[in-house]
Amino acid sequence: MIYLDYNASTPVDPAVREATLPYLGEFYGNPSSGHSMGQAVKAAVERARGQVASLLGAQPDEIVLTSGGTEANNHVVKGVAGSLRNRGNHIITTAIEHPAVVNPCRYLEKKGFEVTYVGVDPTGRVDPQAVIEEIRPTTILISVMHANNEVGTIEPIEEIAEIAREGGIWVHTDAAQSCGKIETRVDTLGVHFLSIAGHKLYAPQGIGALYIRRGVEIEPLHHGAGHERGRRAGTEPVANIVALGMACERAEHYLRSGTQGRRNEGTGGRRDETARGPHDQAALRDRLHRGLLEAFGNDAVLLGHPELRLPNTLNIGFRGRIGAEILAACPDLCASIGAACHSGRHERSATLAAMNVPEEVAFGAIRFSVGRFTTEAEIDAAVEQIVTGIRALH
Repeated sequence: MIYLDYNASTPVDPAVREATLPYLGEFYGNPSSGHSMGQAVKAAVERARGQVASLLGAQPDEIVLTSGGTEANNHVVKGVAGSLRNRGNHIITTAIEHPAVVNPCRYLEKKGFEVTYVGVDPTGRVDPQAVIEEIRPTTILISVMHANNEVGTIEPIEEIAEIAREGGIWVHTDAAQSCGKIETRVDTLGVHFLSIAGHKLYAPQGIGALYIRRGVEIEPLHHGAGHERGRRAGTEPVANIVALGMACERAEHYLRSGTQGRRNEGTGGRRDETARGPHDQAALRDRLHRGLLEAFGNDAVLLGHPELRLPNTLNIGFRGRIGAEILAACPDLCASIGAACHSGRHERSATLAAMNVPEEVAFGAIRFSVGRFTTEAEIDAAVEQIVTGIRALH
């Protein structure tokens, strides 16, 4: 199997798995308990919170631990709406957001809120001026993803946040795809809220975090006991939280070093020369792109921004082809398609439709996303499989 679907879910990093094991065995107390076992696991939770905060350039008390990116996004969109309803009922987002933002917005529309979905250019990038033009006196939130999950285009969050600050509007960014791949420092971005998902950065599925800037208070999504300083009720899943913390520590190292290999104290100081940082992943992504261009020329169309793009993400539209058919002809290759088939009719994804990608290209779109454990040999084998698979479709 050649796994090129890291944007969908990453494997758990071995160091992350090792850090988690004690909290699946000997340390099993409730962090809210006052006895020694409870306090031991509480300390582990707070240590992990600090690791998450360090990656984001935040303070530990600004981090709310969640079940993942979807919960974090729902918490922001619904929480801001609940807290600021007397101030306004207008939200600005984009036409390319993840369903975890779009669907909460759709829900609020049924409750009387007004939502503007700003379009994007052909590379999938939002124009800050287009956001300015949609701001109203009743606007309470602007939510724009940091990087698109399909094409990898990086959005101008800093410029949008600066615009919003002038109007006293809160800003949220869904950084599930960007966190750990590029810098997501909250002061640089200038946002009030930022969402991350653990399974996008080598932690297990079912854990994530939400950054809430100091001084900002919103309605909680979950109501219950006073966990997470009253912002998110529910007993903390300690093992997953420890995993997220270690994953963020690992991600911060790779972002700072930019290259492969690091000394991993969690495995007796052994150096992991197989793991690749963002710079190395960009080289693998470009190697894949070159291979496809050599094989298919202009029939392999790059989708997304050619430069302002995640280092691990390559979305190619194979002109005149169907992405699902290509992948079916490459059974050992794991990647994602950009068009779905409903009752025999193909439909472009919301992102590709917003980018106005022609159907003859969009229907053949495949997103390849490399990761920390991808190898050059896998990239070369993937190109070979795709070439063989497409030729077999003639």
